Amino acid sequence: MKSLRISLALAAALFVAPALAQEAAPPKANQPTDVKEIGDWTVRCMPGKSATPCHMVELRVAKKSGQRVLGVLLAYAPSNNATLLQISVPLGVALQNGLVINSDTWKSPAIKFRRCDQGGCYVESAVGDDVINQLAKASNAKMQIVSVDGKRYDLAFSLKGFTEARSAMVELAKQKAVKGGAAEAAPAQ
Repeated sequence: MKSLRISLALAAALFVAPALAQEAAPPKANQPTDVKEIGDWTVRCMPGKSATPCHMVELRVAKKSGQRVLGVLLAYAPSNNATLLQISVPLGVALQNGLVINSDTWKSPAIKFRRCDQGGCYVESAVGDDVINQLAKASNAKMQIVSVDGKRYDLAFSLKGFTEARSAMVELAKQKAVKGGAAEAAPAQ
């Protein structure tokens, strides 16, 4: 039952959180209500009712082309105490190889891609506190992918501000999350 709730929360987060492929110019109705830049991460809360109203994101863009080469998005579902992860990489990856997160303190097993669209290929999964804690301890990290022609690429991402951004995201998500279809009331001050 818990995995079903996490799967439903994951589906809600991936539906509600703006897809990394569409970061450029969201319509005004989907403009974030809260935005905080913390280190190299951006924490955003979106309007409307959601089980995962806030997320944190880091985007890496190619200097020459201006195209996104890596996007890392984490969302928090307070009702399940679950952290949801979406990583986007360009098209042309060898899907069967998956993606490996590698830091100076930890290496993940290969994580399978869930889907691809015109914006890239995506890893989408719930992640445990063990993964969050490992990333919080690390000072550098990268995503390892293999292209369809067999070349390995290490896509670096920053952990500067990661712990602080996650704390801010979790706190904001707890304040704004919905439970049973209605927004939870904020505590009286």
